[in-house]
Amino acid sequence: MPFSQLLSLPLSPLAPAGPIAPDFSAKRCRECEGSEQMLLLPRRGGAGRTRDAEAGSSHLWADLQDGSAREWAWMCGWPDPGAPSMLPVPQPSAGGCPLLGLLPAPFTVRDRFLGGWRLTEWDRLSKKEQDSNAHGTDIEKLLKSMNLYPEQTSKTFFFQLYGLILCECTDTSLVRKHLTILLELSHQSSSQREGMAIAVGRTSTSHLEEVWEVLEHLGRTRFLRSALTSPDRQLDQDLHWKWVSSTSLLCYGQMATHAREHILPWVDNITSRMVYYFSCSHYDNVLKVSFLSSAIMLTKALGQEHSVQSYKFSQIPELIQCLLCILQKEPNFLATSFRKNIILVIAGLSKLRPHLKPVVKSKILEVCLKSLYMLPPVERLKTPLPLGEPVLDIMMLYKKTMHALDMLLQNFISENKSMDEIYFLLQHTEPWLNSEKSHERMRVVESIFLLLRFVVESLKFTEEAAPSMLGHQIGLLLLLCRDKDEDIRNHSQQCIYFLLQLLVQQKGRTADPKHVHRIKQLQGSISKEWEVKLCDVMKAFEENLTVAQHTQLVLTLLHNLQGHDQLRCNLASHLLLLAFLDPGIKAEQVAEILQGLFQELPGIVFKDVQETMMKATAALGAQHSQETVEVVLSLCHPSERLTLPLWKALAANGELARQVITLLYTKMKLRPPEQFIRPTQQAQLISLVALGTMYELLYTQEYKPAVYWAFAGILLGLLTQLRYLLELGMVEGISDYQDDTLDANPLSPSRMCLEALKGLFWTTDNWEVFAHLKLLKGWELFEHLETYTEGVTLLARAIAHYGCEIKAVLGQAAISLKSTEERDNIVAILIITEFLNSPHISQFATRRTMNNFLNLGLKNPNQLVQALSLKGFSSTLMQPEKEVLLQNRLLELLGSFLKPNPEDPVGLMWVLGDILHHLSVQGVGALSLKIAQHLLILFEDERAEVRGGAIFLFGDVMYSGGKKFQQQLEMLAFQALVPLLFHLVDPCPDVITKTKFTFLRCAILLRWEFQKELFGKLAWGHGLSAENDIFIFTVESNFGKYHQLFMQALTYLDSPYSTLKLAAMKFIGAMLQEYFIDLCFSLRKEDMMIFRRYFEALKHDLDPRCRKFYLSFLDDIRELSKSVA
Repeated sequence: MPFSQLLSLPLSPLAPAGPIAPDFSAKRCRECEGSEQMLLLPRRGGAGRTRDAEAGSSHLWADLQDGSAREWAWMCGWPDPGAPSMLPVPQPSAGGCPLLGLLPAPFTVRDRFLGGWRLTEWDRLSKKEQDSNAHGTDIEKLLKSMNLYPEQTSKTFFFQLYGLILCECTDTSLVRKHLTILLELSHQSSSQREGMAIAVGRTSTSHLEEVWEVLEHLGRTRFLRSALTSPDRQLDQDLHWKWVSSTSLLCYGQMATHAREHILPWVDNITSRMVYYFSCSHYDNVLKVSFLSSAIMLTKALGQEHSVQSYKFSQIPELIQCLLCILQKEPNFLATSFRKNIILVIAGLSKLRPHLKPVVKSKILEVCLKSLYMLPPVERLKTPLPLGEPVLDIMMLYKKTMHALDMLLQNFISENKSMDEIYFLLQHTEPWLNSEKSHERMRVVESIFLLLRFVVESLKFTEEAAPSMLGHQIGLLLLLCRDKDEDIRNHSQQCIYFLLQLLVQQKGRTADPKHVHRIKQLQGSISKEWEVKLCDVMKAFEENLTVAQHTQLVLTLLHNLQGHDQLRCNLASHLLLLAFLDPGIKAEQVAEILQGLFQELPGIVFKDVQETMMKATAALGAQHSQETVEVVLSLCHPSERLTLPLWKALAANGELARQVITLLYTKMKLRPPEQFIRPTQQAQLISLVALGTMYELLYTQEYKPAVYWAFAGILLGLLTQLRYLLELGMVEGISDYQDDTLDANPLSPSRMCLEALKGLFWTTDNWEVFAHLKLLKGWELFEHLETYTEGVTLLARAIAHYGCEIKAVLGQAAISLKSTEERDNIVAILIITEFLNSPHISQFATRRTMNNFLNLGLKNPNQLVQALSLKGFSSTLMQPEKEVLLQNRLLELLGSFLKPNPEDPVGLMWVLGDILHHLSVQGVGALSLKIAQHLLILFEDERAEVRGGAIFLFGDVMYSGGKKFQQQLEMLAFQALVPLLFHLVDPCPDVITKTKFTFLRCAILLRWEFQKELFGKLAWGHGLSAENDIFIFTVESNFGKYHQLFMQALTYLDSPYSTLKLAAMKFIGAMLQEYFIDLCFSLRKEDMMIFRRYFEALKHDLDPRCRKFYLSFLDDIRELSKSVA
């Protein structure tokens, strides 16, 4: 009988048992509901084999004893049928199900059979077929049509044939039995594992459920037994079952290949078993190859079925996880196609329903990108591979592997055609876009380029989406436009253009906007031309990105300012400058952008990048000045000074600096009433934050012009702010502050306000006003609410006396007088009424104007304001006729004052000073000379209060004579220099304080060169160093008048006060040492006679210090006398 006829014969079992019919239940997909397609899921169980079938099988084993059986066994690689080796054979359990256990029984190879045909008959027929040459060609054609190739190895051929015959067998019990027998073979050889899998796969074409049961039984008995065995015992066991899990994996793959459309309901079961075997088996190359082969067969089978989209598969993510595990363990060189095949399998599985969850896709992208991008550079891929690896066409393999990755990315975007998916894919490329290795950047940019090109050319978005973080990815690509690698630069530019195209298309535009069209023309242009047109790029993104996306773009550029790649940092700063120069930044973006800039500025390494960012900050502030000031105020406490670089950047533009100061002044006026402020909220008041910032900016050089410009506004703002804090009771730390010490502790709000008030005059070169109050201890008046008005009055008097921005201050006071705030009115009227006594006021305001101010004050509901307004009307400016009355009163008092022993000299001097102050507009003329001369005599009065009063009044008299008597008053001031110098060590501290004040006023009147330095020594100097500096300032400021100073000092050598006498001796000794030659030429004989008289008196002085001075300088005096003679 020819072989073809043999295959056409109906195969029947020896026993009448029928096949187990698979029991399926129909379950509809939600998506397929209402259609005729049903999802078939297998149910567990099935009928057991009958006793007749078992009897027939047992009878069959006894018939397989002839030589043909031995030949068949040899060809299949089985043991000799006559050999005594015994293998276990599965026996049916009591319930008839072969999956419940294995029972040992004698079993030899002669028991094997094919579909009920005895091997002896099969052997005879096959030999007869081989002897027939006429039918050889027909057999080959038949075998090839069934995918059976005789030229293959005999094992593979017979495994295929074995599976084909079992497939055609109608007795399911025999199929299960002989599959079990087949799987009892050794699993050590790879060819045998593959052969068994082929046979199992072909059998599953008709007996899918039976094959499943046999494989389940194999897993429970053989795999679990080996899996539960300790590794030490596994080494001692026979290698027969070592790779049984790999065989099972191959079997599942072959099942998927041969079962075709019947496999769909079984996919989840198959994949779960594949995952189980992979996870629980010892990982080695055999397991890896088997699992991957099985996955490839499953993926191909599913890809060939048109109805696969009607099913939902729940085990696909777990299967992918196993594939990723293999990929992660691949060595970091390219030697096999495993990477490519794994990625292709994942790409095929990702098309199945339901679509992969984002977390699964993220894991896929993370592992795949890392596995490919971290490969060595292309030139190193060609180097010799590790020992034992096959020699392949590495470059071709590399290209195919990268192409597989591109296909995976394209599959993902094809499933979800939206900008959200674009962002989702791009965000996983971020580590590689920022990589320091050029080959990694090159790979990722090329992948992005191919993906975006595919999207632009082949897809049309079905969903409109605007993921905000897309701007972040655009920023990363923009930064690669100046990469050192030319290919990276070109690809990044093309990626940017593709992204712009997608953004334009999503908005429904049919043509590219102007800036996008310009960028298109730049494709392929040289790098320099691209950099010139970066402005078009930024404008295009401003037009096409949402506000959130544009914000993320800017933040990404900001985050790249801190690197050590100068080209990248320069590009980031340049792009930011372009973005800030154009009006593309919206007000709602300012806060987030400035917060990002605040965090990045301290870490910028390159100076040119810092300078560019200062310009960019100024540009941003010019567009959104109010928002910028508010945000910078909120970034940190002013005392920390962390925002100072931002404030300095804003001051680069003079007009913007003025706006900043104005806005700070406005914020400082936001003062809620006391009843609305909780104690815990006091430190967070916006007015206090603005105050702290104003304090810092007063000492910032960049804001000096703006502070000059806003001097009056800042002055009134600080004065009212201080009163507000005093009203709130926030006086902690205001009185225990030492301004001559360096203290790192932050200032309290009230102390900071007072220090800011001082700093306003010091930093604007109006130091005379500051010194005026400092030497009179006038700043201390501002520390208490009870003396606050006295302090403002004294300050206003100093401002008027030194002509400090009188016009601006008067104008600001007029504005404050109209305010609804009571404290503003009080400060304003105090300044206005004091200005009425200034000799300069007529230059800036008419009597009518001042009258209007005072009338407005009379209408004020505050009684203090009303009283001060009435006082203002009593000034000589408002009532000129009062000037004559005051002059007459002055003459009367002067007569009493010039008497030898007036009754109350201190009271007289106080009244004289008050009259001089009210007559300061017109001056007192020649009377000032008389008063000054008499006051010089009182400097040496025995009474400390008289000395102090005379010294203090002398300073006022020096400025009351008017221009006509200015020269004579300066001469009197010179005569008072040495006495004042010596009274700096007066026994009375109050006299010392008044002496410092008058001494400085005389120095200012005489226009000394080192006035500010002199004040510093008077205010804060101590010890011999300060004394020496003051001596030098005094002498050097009176060049050519050394002998006059020398002679003035002589009279104090017989002073009753030891401190003054000692000061005179120090002064004379210093003159003799430092200016001896000058004295030799300037002193006269008469002068020397007077000097020797005073000097000789020291010889008999009871004070040893005087006698020591005499002896120390006796030789110098003798030599000086000879020189003068």
